[in-house]
Amino acid sequence: MKTITILGSTGSVGRQTLDVVRHSKDQLKVYALAADKNVKLMEEQARAFRPAVAVMMNDGAARELQGRLADTPIKVMQGMDGIINTVIAQEVDTVVTAISGRIGLEPTLSALEAGKAIALANKETLVAGGDLVMAKAKAMNRPIIPVDSEHSAVFQCLEENPETIETIILTASGGPFFSKPKEELENVTLENALRHPNWSMGAKITIDSATMMNKGLEVIEAHHLFTMDYDHIEVLIHPQSIVHSMVQYRDGSVLAQLGKPDMRLPIQYALSYPTRWKNPFERLDLRGKTLTFFEPDVKKFPALALAYEAGRRGGTLPAVMNAANEAAVSAFLERKITYLKIHELVEKVCSEHDVLDHPELGSILDADTWARQRISELI
Repeated sequence: MKTITILGSTGSVGRQTLDVVRHSKDQLKVYALAADKNVKLMEEQARAFRPAVAVMMNDGAARELQGRLADTPIKVMQGMDGIINTVIAQEVDTVVTAISGRIGLEPTLSALEAGKAIALANKETLVAGGDLVMAKAKAMNRPIIPVDSEHSAVFQCLEENPETIETIILTASGGPFFSKPKEELENVTLENALRHPNWSMGAKITIDSATMMNKGLEVIEAHHLFTMDYDHIEVLIHPQSIVHSMVQYRDGSVLAQLGKPDMRLPIQYALSYPTRWKNPFERLDLRGKTLTFFEPDVKKFPALALAYEAGRRGGTLPAVMNAANEAAVSAFLERKITYLKIHELVEKVCSEHDVLDHPELGSILDADTWARQRISELI
């Protein structure tokens, strides 16, 4: 029996994690749930899974939840302090970091320091502070098991001798605009960008998928997770989202992991590793399927090239790019800027940043704050 804390339980990955728990009651127990401000859903989850602790980042939401759960023994906590308490608790074996954005960095470091295993669904954690996180994991000898479908695929394809890997090939669906001419992107609406062809995800990651910044973030994440040089990490557009990623070895052999576009599969694998649990989820049927692969168009999706550039430069630049992107996407979701303005703003903020090499946590957080403020000023 593994006892878990789920950060971001009301989000898309968090909800699917609880679905995995629902089908794995003999293997998993929930110690704590944490979310931002969706009180109604958090109450439903808390009553269904009976965690010892429920955390809301928003102070008002925490007070409301406390009133709603007054008839239960569930302890309600608030803010980052509450989240940190749930990830370092003695009862917890594994922390599922499904919380969205750079905010996942601090609890991930705290969980590793406390000797917890990490099921990582928060790619921004490694983008902003990958060197710190991987160093902490190595120092504490604790595993970071990827939950992103692409990185889970790579992880499952790895052999015991990773030094024989030649290339990591991350696949991308291409999002809703893969076949749309570049000239037509000027007229993209919020509704267009939120209409992903294959995956059901949260709003922020769906927009990132449309711009392909999501794949850029995953390239940086793969660099840290698998200690792979950027020159040996490739991206291929695979519209069917069946081959989740591939690993090519130096003898030319290519191993691929295939599955339906269902996040519950990599979530369960991260929680069951090194074993595999049976589940009732729909199986992949390849009969009649056609699998196609294409080179990404970086002129139409310049965010991918920008992410490679930021990753190669390193220091505080990936954190700045990530923060600027989070702020710009938020503005787009609030209809304050156009779709094409997202990349324009992020690229400008990155070009203005004075990169600090080998940053500690404080410097990363300062760079993050500066980027968000700069985006606000430019808007």
